Formats: sequence, C-alpha cells, structure tokens
Amino acid sequence: MVRRAAAELLGTAFLLAAVVGSGIMAERLAGGNVAIALLANTLATGAALVALILAFGSVSGAHFNPVVTLSMAMKKAMRWREAPGYILAQISGGFIGVAAANKMFGCALFFASHHIRSGPSQLLSEFVATFGLIVVIWACLESRSSAVPFAVGAYIVAAYWFTASTSFANPAVTLARAASDTFAGIRLGDVPGFVAAEMAGGLAATLLCSWLFRNSRLVSAEVTGG
Repeated sequence: MVRRAAAELLGTAFLLAAVVGSGIMAERLAGGNVAIALLANTLATGAALVALILAFGSVSGAHFNPVVTLSMAMKKAMRWREAPGYILAQISGGFIGVAAANKMFGCALFFASHHIRSGPSQLLSEFVATFGLIVVIWACLESRSSAVPFAVGAYIVAAYWFTASTSFANPAVTLARAASDTFAGIRLGDVPGFVAAEMAGGLAATLLCSWLFRNSRLVSAEVTGG
C-alpha cells in the first residue's frame, strides 16, 4: 500500500507539473494567441498522461484522480479501505506538482488563481468531461486493458477542446490548480462547483458502466466461440 500511494503521489505530481508548467510556457510563448497556448497545453497534458499511466500502471493502477479511485472501489476493483490513502496521495501530489511548476518558471511556490471558471456551462462541462473519462476507462478495461493509457490521453486531449471548462475532470487537479494564478489556474471560489460536478459525473458513469458492461465478457465469449 505504501508503494501504491507513493506511485499515486509521484504520478499526480508529474501530471500537475505538466499541466501547469506547459500552461505557463504556452502562455509566455504564444504571444497572446490563446488558441495556440491551449493547443500546447493540451498536447503536453495528453502526452504526460500516456507516459505516466504506462509508467505507474503496474504499481498502483495509475489512477491519479479521486474520481477514478472511487469508481474502482464502487465496482470492487480495489478495497474501500485503500481509497483514502490513494486520494490523500493524489491531492498531496497535485500540490507538489503545482509547486514544482511554479518554481521552475520563477513564480511563487503557491499563489491563488484569479482565473474565473463559473456558471452552468462550466459545471455541465465538468460533468460531461468526467462522465466520459470514466466510461472510456471502464470500456477499455472490459475490451482491451492495454489501450487504457492511450485512450485516456486521447480523450483528455479531445475533451480540452469540446468542453467549455477545458476538461479538468479530476478533483485533485482542480484543487491544485487553484494554487497557481497562471493559464491553467482556477479561482478558489469556483473549485467547489467543479469538484461537485466531477463527482456527480463520475458517479453517473460508474452506475452506467455497472449496467452496460455487466454481461460483456459473456457476450464476447459467445461471439468468439470461447
């Protein structure tokens, strides 16, 4: 369990360093072109996710996300008593990653974000982004588990662009990004709404997947003659 928690902490730290660090770099180099900055931030985040899931998947499952951890516990893919340790490691790792990114670019260790992300469209976006993420994970686990790292990375890259919120889809990421007043930040007052929407999206997706994939292995065996 200690090794698993360490993997979750380290992986989430690198994820946040990639999200926030690439956001700062993109904003500085894009010359005011927000679309170019977002594209750079998107590609770095997606690539980091693929690499980190491949790196740590065999140790902890590479959740890096409290919603994923809770979904795994709900579907009995992990023990409930392990979930608090995972979530604490993810949140701690998130802040470590943000601190590292801030300092790498000469900013304060932590400084509160003023990036406003409020309103119904933002909350709906977070619900949809998290719902889709959980569905993609479970669908891949059911059909081709080796594809999970690439599917998650690809989905997040796409969700950056098809959601108004740019797809945080992760309470640990949301909390940590409030501590960086940069391109990737979020105002502290907007965090509770985002987290609530993410949790709701994750719960809805987990319930759907519990029904949707209930007999998928049996159907697959029948189709293939297994």
